[in-house]
Amino acid sequence: KVVDNRQGETKITLKPFESSGEFILIKNQWNGTPFDEYLLNYNGPSPSVILFDLGISIFHYEESTRGFSFSRNEPLDMRLNVDKDVSASDIVNTYSEKDIATIIFTFGEERYGRIIAKAICKARDENPITMSDELAKIIYSCVPPQYRHQRIHPATRTFQALRIAVNSEIERIIPSINRAIDLLAPNGFLGVISFHSLEDRPVKHLFREREKGCTCPPKDPICTCGKTSDITIITRKPISATEQECRDNPPSRSAKLRVAQKKGDFS
Repeated sequence: KVVDNRQGETKITLKPFESSGEFILIKNQWNGTPFDEYLLNYNGPSPSVILFDLGISIFHYEESTRGFSFSRNEPLDMRLNVDKDVSASDIVNTYSEKDIATIIFTFGEERYGRIIAKAICKARDENPITMSDELAKIIYSCVPPQYRHQRIHPATRTFQALRIAVNSEIERIIPSINRAIDLLAPNGFLGVISFHSLEDRPVKHLFREREKGCTCPPKDPICTCGKTSDITIITRKPISATEQECRDNPPSRSAKLRVAQKKGDFS
């Protein structure tokens, strides 16, 4: 198994298991580099199962002290890798109103993105926004009253958008899963757990593309692209958590699992 996490704390927790030979622990960005390291350093067979658990963990919300949650007043950081240059505070305090609105709308699918961006820029003109609670209050105060009492807090989508932007989460999904499929042993399984549509959508489309293989126009008499189908989709519709699982683990209520199997070796 390959365990990749940008949090050093997770690596410390799993360190005792490394001696068992069951894990290879890597602290790195999950943009595919860990799989290169795996290929270079692992002498055994290719893995028969790879599972992606996208997004962030409860640890990040409850113990990271980096401002992932607006329920705690923490520094507005949101970097999974503290070596990265840009934090959430940098975005809200230095980006243009237009760019902030684009981030909130694109990565948060927030209908009031422009209103929120305008309020952020107005507030930062008086004082820099450095704490998560500050930002949550700004968002809460600027959205329409009827939006303040929905199922989720009005700051939820904005915080999601900032976290995704800071860590380049969405743009890493496609190359990472492509590398994982290539790494899998023939007949091996790839599972991907996503937690919102921005994560699930690219996974669904990539699975379909890899299963279809050929990308030539339907009217072409013969294939000229040279691409072949190398996976079979196991879950035509994603698997969701059961009611019991949601009771036992509330964050699982939004989880979706998609599974594909790599076809036999064509070599």
